[in-house]
Amino acid sequence: MRDLPKSVDKRLVVGTEGFSDAGVFEVAPNLLLVQSLDFFAPLVNDPYTFGQIAAANSLSDVFAMGGAPITALNIVCFPDDELGLDVLSEILKGGTDKVHEAGAAMVGGHSIRDREIKYGLSVTGIVSREQLITNGGAQPGDVLVLTKKLGTGFITTARKKNKCSNDIAQEAIEGMSRLNRVASEAAKKHGVNAATDITGFGLAVHASEMADASGVTLQIQLDQLAVLPGALDLAKRGFITRANKTNRAYCERLLKLTSSTDPWLLELAFDPQTSGGLLLSIPEENAEALVDAINSREPDNARVVGRVLNRQDHALHL
Repeated sequence: MRDLPKSVDKRLVVGTEGFSDAGVFEVAPNLLLVQSLDFFAPLVNDPYTFGQIAAANSLSDVFAMGGAPITALNIVCFPDDELGLDVLSEILKGGTDKVHEAGAAMVGGHSIRDREIKYGLSVTGIVSREQLITNGGAQPGDVLVLTKKLGTGFITTARKKNKCSNDIAQEAIEGMSRLNRVASEAAKKHGVNAATDITGFGLAVHASEMADASGVTLQIQLDQLAVLPGALDLAKRGFITRANKTNRAYCERLLKLTSSTDPWLLELAFDPQTSGGLLLSIPEENAEALVDAINSREPDNARVVGRVLNRQDHALHL
């Protein structure tokens, strides 16, 4: 991306700089469009559930920016010469139901024939300038709140190899299917300074991007992270994705580790998440109210996991 020509337009509020979750474009005074897209191959066997997870993941970028999704377009790759269209229909139904849950309209899409199923959305949202949240506003003295449990990468990897129980898989599926709408609404109400959603680059990389965009250092207490039941056990049994290694390779130069860092919790920080939670930077005096507001409306997952420091030699302390 760094070698591509930059768009120069005074209406472009957020572009490719700063590793933001979505692009933001001004269409009228105090009316901003938030735009993002995402798609991937199935993580679960059930087509409808896959559609829901993929849609929730795609919508997450808009919620992370403080936006309200208004429209979505399907992105589909499907082997219609090998699988029945009833499978595709269920994927699209799952996605459409999740889009409607987010308060947006499904307005169409595009499909191509491919050997592997892939599905996701191109999403457009709206936000005012006052409510726009980026990953570049974290302030020294803020605390960090994470709103979902981690470990989906370990669990889905084991599930694909039939080495994960239904109970463990189900809680992960429920988390991946849950929108970040509640957390986004609470973030705007309680004065969050910065936000990002935790997806394929894992907590560590997304946190380092927030640190660099904000010109600060983030200190994360790994022992405070909420972890999906069974996830660390599966990691210890070897169900670690290739993306763990690439996330670690990218992030190691940005990291400072303490002597007490638990190696498996560190592995968790690199675990690629699908439709993960929001990492929120908020003034310490507002943090308890934020956590309570989120946990009163959905599972008790949101918690304080660290704090924001003045910029030091490394972007991230674990």
